[in-house]
Amino acid sequence: MNAAIEIQHLSKRFRLYKEKYTSLKERVVHAGHLPFEEFWALKDIHLDVMPGETLGILGRNGSGKSTLLKCIAGILQPTSGQILLRGQLAAMLELGAGFQPEMSGRDNIFLNASLLGLSRKEIERSFDAIVAFAELEQFIDNQVRFYSSGMYVRLGFAVAVNVNPDILLVDEVLAVGDERFQAKCLERIHQFQEEGRTIVVVSHAADVMRSICSRVAVIDAGELISLAPPGEAIRAFRDRLIETGEAGALPGGEDEAAVVAAGQAAAGGSGAKAPAVVHGERRVAVTDCRLELPSPDREYVFPGESVTIVVDLKVRSRIANVAFGCSIFGQNGGLLFDCDSTMLGDQFDLEEGACSVMFQFQEMPLLDGRYTVNIRVQEGGGGVVHALKEPAATFEVVNPGKATGVVALPFAVHVKTQRPDG
Repeated sequence: MNAAIEIQHLSKRFRLYKEKYTSLKERVVHAGHLPFEEFWALKDIHLDVMPGETLGILGRNGSGKSTLLKCIAGILQPTSGQILLRGQLAAMLELGAGFQPEMSGRDNIFLNASLLGLSRKEIERSFDAIVAFAELEQFIDNQVRFYSSGMYVRLGFAVAVNVNPDILLVDEVLAVGDERFQAKCLERIHQFQEEGRTIVVVSHAADVMRSICSRVAVIDAGELISLAPPGEAIRAFRDRLIETGEAGALPGGEDEAAVVAAGQAAAGGSGAKAPAVVHGERRVAVTDCRLELPSPDREYVFPGESVTIVVDLKVRSRIANVAFGCSIFGQNGGLLFDCDSTMLGDQFDLEEGACSVMFQFQEMPLLDGRYTVNIRVQEGGGGVVHALKEPAATFEVVNPGKATGVVALPFAVHVKTQRPDG
């Protein structure tokens, strides 16, 4: 099968000018040449995106991920290498780019959709769907300069997703609007996936990568450092940041930090600031993680059975006031449960050497599925994360009953007979 997108040894160079000659004399003296430095935003990127695949691109600010997306879209021309596309392409890079503030929402729909390659008849057929998706029926004939920022980006998203492309490029636009509209945007993305469209998405949110991407490409300083399933790629990215002493640059604000250290979940969603990953050399490392299941004869558990997670640690130097955290994720990457030892009132001091930590779950109230366990060692007060293992282990739950869903809830049904009047 031919790839929908072929990126062959792609490199992109920019010139960074540090001086600017403003006088005629300076320009004559220097013959019109300005001193500059070469900056390689992309360095020999080579990857294929298969038809129907959703590829995520992850990287810190300035890593080159948006430059790569603009090269795929044809906005930027590569310095070397080439990109081959098979199918109609639509790009959601800067929502509302090209909107004219003095024109109405109606006129801007026709303008923006035509820039994306639709004919006037195609736009007319899709017009009602675009307006309904953007939820702007009352304001569609108003000038867009009177639109709020949320209305503006909703209209841009609605136009882009109604182009019905074979290839869709998405750059940090899945967080537009309120929570309900974000859910609608993700639902449309899932619909595109079911229809077999090819999607390339840039996002700082690890939850988005896990929930919609089949593979994730990690870019750092313009180089492709990992191309793997979401969990493995995200772990490689974080390990790179820790190794280079730039862990504080973990992207995405509170959403990403909640996945790194589950600080938001541990705080009960209160919005408390999540812990930051420790800079520099780690004082403790997770060397192994294994599961102890009720029966040695099977590698799965039934709903309600106990599970013990055993974590082996190597402590390089003594650490006081340590807490141990555990997160469990579902098959779609969503966080199902998070806990740490401070919830039990327990904090520990770790001495140099080796030790083991056990998380004991007396009952695992889950239904069918394969679940992922992440482990972290953090400061007892919820500050620095000293070590993070993601994923640390996986386990499978097999449900012999007929209940469906994710959580195994005990239930009973009772019938109360009413006495007839009189």
